[in-house]
Amino acid sequence: MNPNKALWELGDFTRIAESMRESGEDLVRQAGISPGMRVLDLGCGDGTTAIPAAKLGARVTGVDIASNLVAAGNRRAAQAGLAASCQFLEGDACDLGGIENKSFDLVLSIFGAMFAPRPFDAAREMVRVTRPGGRIIMGNWIPGDPTLVAQLLKISSAYSPPPPEGFVSPMTWGSTPHIIERFGEAGIADEAISWERDRYVFDFKGPPADFVDVFRQFYGPTIKAFAAAAQQGREAQLRDELVQLFESQNQSQYPNTTLVAASFLRVTVAVG
Repeated sequence: MNPNKALWELGDFTRIAESMRESGEDLVRQAGISPGMRVLDLGCGDGTTAIPAAKLGARVTGVDIASNLVAAGNRRAAQAGLAASCQFLEGDACDLGGIENKSFDLVLSIFGAMFAPRPFDAAREMVRVTRPGGRIIMGNWIPGDPTLVAQLLKISSAYSPPPPEGFVSPMTWGSTPHIIERFGEAGIADEAISWERDRYVFDFKGPPADFVDVFRQFYGPTIKAFAAAAQQGREAQLRDELVQLFESQNQSQYPNTTLVAASFLRVTVAVG
């Protein structure tokens, strides 16, 4: 099994995605989507951005490597009455076999393709399936950023075994020189690539410690970190460190509610 597939099927990201819906809708509203537009949502999960795009009238194809998330996305689309315009398929961002060249007006990948193991292949495939005059929009977490997700992944990696030889950190997608290099190899000129910092809000109906436990149970990278920590007898230490992180970043003024903003890099690529 593809190790990325195993990682994202290890938990159930739908449980995390429930806290991400409002920001997903906001991001889609800013993406310039119009009725009839063909949209590919790459690394779509269960549809946090794909379903809002379909509600705006786009014809959406969601692709994700995790079969459980694809099934969940198709269920959500059916429940929303969008099955005819929003379809979820299993696939690999590094090799979008079966998807024709130049077939989408917009390729959207919000914290999705950044986790693909071969970033140059992922960039090439995103460019390949975008029509001339179309756009690619990526949302990528930023390395070393002090906000939640970058710190969560940093703490988790400190408890995890060293990555295999040849591993490329997904966080490199939050670094502009890497972005320029990868899309440049795919034929995109520097001036066609732009970026800006943005923020994504997690809204969880419970206290920060409970939100940590949701990540512990359902988020693949955190599950792996706790499994490694258990072998070292450091599970409690890891949980305490994460609870402290989540509590320190909680902006909610209400009890039993967690509201955390995480910074990310919103990248836009104009495909000629």
